[in-house]
Amino acid sequence: MELPLDQVRTLLAVVDEGTFDAAAVVLHVTPSAVSQRVKALEQRTGRVLLQRTKPVRPTESGEVLVRFARQLARLERDARGELGMSGAGEPTRVSVAVNADSLATWFLEALTGLPDVFVELRREDEEHTAALLREGLVMAAVTSSPDAVPGCSVRALGRMRYLPVAAPAFAAAHLTGPLPDALAAAPVIVFDRVDDFQDAFLRRLGRDGASSLRHYVPTSEGFVEAVTAGLGWGMVPQAQAEPRLREGRLVRLGGPGLWVDTPLYWQQWKLDSPALGAVAEAVVRTAGGALRRP
Repeated sequence: MELPLDQVRTLLAVVDEGTFDAAAVVLHVTPSAVSQRVKALEQRTGRVLLQRTKPVRPTESGEVLVRFARQLARLERDARGELGMSGAGEPTRVSVAVNADSLATWFLEALTGLPDVFVELRREDEEHTAALLREGLVMAAVTSSPDAVPGCSVRALGRMRYLPVAAPAFAAAHLTGPLPDALAAAPVIVFDRVDDFQDAFLRRLGRDGASSLRHYVPTSEGFVEAVTAGLGWGMVPQAQAEPRLREGRLVRLGGPGLWVDTPLYWQQWKLDSPALGAVAEAVVRTAGGALRRP
């Protein structure tokens, strides 16, 4: 069964723009024509492809076709480029989902040697970046999952090490006595309301979780600054913690043997795309020098 490309592209436009009316403007057709194309595609596939919410969201079946549409668009752009048909100044873009800590420490270095590729970065927790791949919103992702999203390949990048740290004055005031008990009662810094990292660390130490006395700091740089300022303790990437440890602005909690390693993986579409391949090689090479061995 063929998938009419105009219908597939219309579905993608609706998802990207969020509404049928906005998609109609981008496609230079009427909203009625957009609706008819989507309905025709749903009839052809025998599946509901869109949740008619605001903004519109794809169903699980719709995600498959959205991913296909983006891959098709990428291949078309690559083919046009190889044939010399690209428009003047038309950039080559690659969309990537990456976690905040990688973005703040090592990931941007990978992009410095790619002068002809422009990236669109989507910041998301490493446990959730694979969902953006599955939904077709990005072409590649730094993720904590070794399980490949359908239609994607996986490569191990390495392990990012996190250290439990606090400001010296904070540790002296709040972290006396057995460390698990002290941490469980002390103020803590967390990234956002879905951040379970500090709680998981305490569960490893035999406690149910961290204190309800929480500061929510949703940037990697802001997180480490909040810990350094003495607002609470937290798990900080080793690359960010070590300079502050040397300066005496932070202290390690529990001694040098206490840390957590998070494995990171690179997942990307299985496409023979020069631009995507160049980004992948640069990311894997940079991760090899910045992260611990897989």
